[in-house]
Amino acid sequence: MSRIGKKAVAVPSGVTVTLDGQTVTVKGPKGQLAWTVAEEIEVRQEGGELLLTKREDTTRAQAMWGLSRTLVNNMVVGVTAGYERTLELVGVGYRAAMKGSALSMQLGFSHDVDIPPPAGVTFAVPKQTEIKISGIDKQVVGEIAARIRRIRPPEPYKGKGVRYQGETVRRKEGKKK
Repeated sequence: MSRIGKKAVAVPSGVTVTLDGQTVTVKGPKGQLAWTVAEEIEVRQEGGELLLTKREDTTRAQAMWGLSRTLVNNMVVGVTAGYERTLELVGVGYRAAMKGSALSMQLGFSHDVDIPPPAGVTFAVPKQTEIKISGIDKQVVGEIAARIRRIRPPEPYKGKGVRYQGETVRRKEGKKK
């Protein structure tokens, strides 16, 4: 049984939630997000909280209950605080810079890798070997961070590549004589 689905989603002051059928729209100081909840889940607003309940007791309704609650909570957190992922570049000559609003990286290829930011996402380069990705949609921020990491994932012998901040790379032993 879902324990996450039972918890109410707290709506802080300054955030307005609009329920239009199955569509939940959350508007806050950082922007606006909308998501359509599965048919098996009912969303109610009581005071400063959102309550999600199952319409019927099926396996799919059980599975969607906790997921829906988490996604609605992520929208509320996104429009109030936002989300941020930090990537580290490890390797000789690996560096990042901003070209206007786009991110330009040198990752050991014969060319620079330029990535334009998707809508609602901003890049920042505080150091040449550090990239900060921020936005209000947790899924989009995580997806663009994963795409950047996929360009040059960390390799196990020297640990070179793009990695998440705090990620540990499992190292392998090299050749022996």
